[in-house]
Amino acid sequence: MTTSSPDPTASPEPLDSLILHTTDNAVSWITLNRPEAMNAVTWAQRERVIALLDEASGDPGVRAVVITATGRGFCAGADLRGAPATGERVPGDVARTVRRGAQRLIAAVLDCEKPVIAAVNGTAAGIGAHLAFACDLVIAAEPARFIEVFARRGLVPDGGGAYLLPRLIGPQRAKELMFFGDSVSAAEAERLGLVNRVVPADDLEKTAREWARRLATGPTRALALTKQLVNASLDSDRATAFAAEANAQEINMTTTDANEGVAGFVERRPPTYRGH
Repeated sequence: MTTSSPDPTASPEPLDSLILHTTDNAVSWITLNRPEAMNAVTWAQRERVIALLDEASGDPGVRAVVITATGRGFCAGADLRGAPATGERVPGDVARTVRRGAQRLIAAVLDCEKPVIAAVNGTAAGIGAHLAFACDLVIAAEPARFIEVFARRGLVPDGGGAYLLPRLIGPQRAKELMFFGDSVSAAEAERLGLVNRVVPADDLEKTAREWARRLATGPTRALALTKQLVNASLDSDRATAFAAEANAQEINMTTTDANEGVAGFVERRPPTYRGH
């Protein structure tokens, strides 16, 4: 687990000021806002992000999600301050902490039924890097850096890192990043396939808004089903993947947006998708 040392002199701040949230034009914006700590996430912040992603799945007024941050860091890892007291450690405590913490956060991104964009403004280290890699699309500002910091601390990667990275860049590259823990620039991350687009820092929010707008005006259920198919594809054999594809098509053809898309094609006009 990547941890930041608690600051016993730090005063508690309202959670709503540490995780900013707005919904704008059907896009849920989740912003990590502890710039003085490079946005290392506490237990309470993590729970808030998980809740917001879950809410986005069930809210018809949300059709895309953006996760970003303030300051120089996107997320420097996990800060375990504020975690529920567990008393004396017993066998299994560490595994339970990982399952309930880092893994739940990454699963919340992967399982969100709306497309999720990471707008990476700065350093993403440890679970912060995995938070970005779990997103469906990753836009990085030129100063952004990605660091698999675990080996530097004598730790095993958590938050699904050993699951995500080989699927994104292959096992050899994944092991190189995880074994050495070197800082990877935004440009190198794009070359490796960890990032979709690198933009100047001043253009990060503008680009994220444009991508989110395009997703939020798209066929929301079709995008959700596509996300599920792609995420499951690398764990499936061909027969299972083809069966899932056929079932997704069956489900999607009951949606208003699918009928609108076909009608738009036949009538030679741009379709207007409603998200259902």
